[in-house]
Amino acid sequence: MRPIIIAILGIAAITLTGCGNTANGLKRDGQDTSRALDDASNRVLSQNGK
Repeated sequence: MRPIIIAILGIAAITLTGCGNTANGLKRDGQDTSRALDDASNRVLSQNGK
């Protein structure tokens, strides 16, 4: 019985770690996209002012 519980806890830990990594990746992607849009917007606005 004890090895089954240990195995289940191990699988749960691995799953939670994977979810955390996914959430961090999505956060980083969102930040990168936001920066890219800001940069593109600034370039467009600076070109219109010339």
